[in-house]
Amino acid sequence: MIKQQPLNPWSYKPWWCQPWSILLTGAIVIAGSWEITKTIWVTTLISIPVLVWWIYFLLLWPRLIQASSIMPDDEEDPQNLVEN
Repeated sequence: MIKQQPLNPWSYKPWWCQPWSILLTGAIVIAGSWEITKTIWVTTLISIPVLVWWIYFLLLWPRLIQASSIMPDDEEDPQNLVEN
């Protein structure tokens, strides 16, 4: 029996949509807002959508993609056998 590798959703995305680029862009936006304004409330207002963006694209989206993948039938698994 050949063990199939789990689906890696990042292999279908371009370089600018990889986890490292998402983290780097968000960190630059947050740090840039602090450097420009030097006020905590502006940086907080900018950080909230960035954090939501990170949570969705780095945590939720990959899990949703992996959960929605169609797994091939395994003939040796009795739970996948259908009685005629």
